[in-house]
Amino acid sequence: MANFFKTFFTGNSGESEDDKARAEKKNFELFKYDGMRAERIGQIDYAIKCYNEALAIQDDFETLDYLSKAYIHQNNLEEAIKTLHKMIEVDPSVASTYLNLANLCYIQEDYQNTIDYCIKAIELEENNLAAYLLLARGNRGQKDNINAIVNLTKAISIKDDFAQAYLLRAEVLKDMNEYSSALEDVEKVLELMPEEEAAYLLRGKLKEQNELFEEASADYSNVIELNPFNEQAYLYLGQLLITEKKYTEAIEHFDEAIELKENFSQAYHERGRAKFLNNDKEGSLEDMKKAMELDPKAEENVNGEFNNFADMYSGAKIF
Repeated sequence: MANFFKTFFTGNSGESEDDKARAEKKNFELFKYDGMRAERIGQIDYAIKCYNEALAIQDDFETLDYLSKAYIHQNNLEEAIKTLHKMIEVDPSVASTYLNLANLCYIQEDYQNTIDYCIKAIELEENNLAAYLLLARGNRGQKDNINAIVNLTKAISIKDDFAQAYLLRAEVLKDMNEYSSALEDVEKVLELMPEEEAAYLLRGKLKEQNELFEEASADYSNVIELNPFNEQAYLYLGQLLITEKKYTEAIEHFDEAIELKENFSQAYHERGRAKFLNNDKEGSLEDMKKAMELDPKAEENVNGEFNNFADMYSGAKIF
């Protein structure tokens, strides 16, 4: 009788606090695991809705992590960053959270926050190699090449076969015109990873700086053999042929590139440049027009001795 009056006057159905807690836990788990299942089958919007419903019941680090990744998959970086900050509130001791934030900041070209979050990750995990690598990328983004070198060297001292650190250090050294040291690092990368395409491309560029054109050509050709769809290798080799004034060979080379990929705007552009230098003005105009159709910014990306269409065509009408 007492319980009846208590229920009548208070509106309490008799459900205990333990019952409520169990119900909330059950609902939380239903939403969380429904979100995980939805994400596995590609239903990202529904997964996000489920995760948020779960989090409305309980702040859970793991669910926040799933939510942040779902937002990234959706390319909603602003919400992903907010979620990562919430993860830090729940547990500030996890280095990977700061590293994920640093990655998103780097994508947004926010180099200072990239650096700050990497430093925080390293404070939590002293030998976090990924954090040192990204920290150096942030330094490079700020054109702070000295600190980039320092941080990459630190990473290499922790792991002396860290190929990615050698490769990035080589790129930074190239930026600093330290070609000999850069080449040493590239050779180390190829010793560790004999099929690393980026290393061959970089070594080719370093060889070009020393006018070792035949060796540079061999590196670019090697990449094409490794991966016939590597656009950068096709561009570098074709541009090198133009530098060597082998215009007919360059045109034939870009013919092959366009055959592989019809919408390869830069290949049309560079073929147009080779045709112009080979005294085929009409063919050059056609290629440049096609390049601009495929990439309206093509005019801004002209390489080589001509800096814009006005230089190349002296006011000729393209369209």
